[in-house]
Amino acid sequence: MKNKLMLGLWRYMLSVPPFLWEKQIAKAKEKFAAHLAFMSAEHREVHHFVVRELPRLGRPLAPDAIALALHLPVPRVIAILDDLEEHLTFLFRNNQGEVAWAYPVTVEKTPHRVTFHAGERLYAA
Repeated sequence: MKNKLMLGLWRYMLSVPPFLWEKQIAKAKEKFAAHLAFMSAEHREVHHFVVRELPRLGRPLAPDAIALALHLPVPRVIAILDDLEEHLTFLFRNNQGEVAWAYPVTVEKTPHRVTFHAGERLYAA
């Protein structure tokens, strides 16, 4: 069943020919890569750090705490957070400027709960 796309239609499963979907997947990959082109190594480092730390701490992360942990200047961290938030993909800050949501986790209450292998429990974004 490798590289096969099936479409459920009422009681039937239909095989979709590869020429109909392979080009769409390639276009989607290009579009996603273009969307992420703004990210530097520091952007990725900040995002990955926030995603790791939100479940561990269970509370929003302030920019100065992120800067201290990653050995980056606070203004640089704030600029990175601005970029990530502006692109509407990776994070959201609360009214205090702290990161409360970083895909795929959030410290704000949602209907979706996740439990991590180390036992941390958090809401899913």
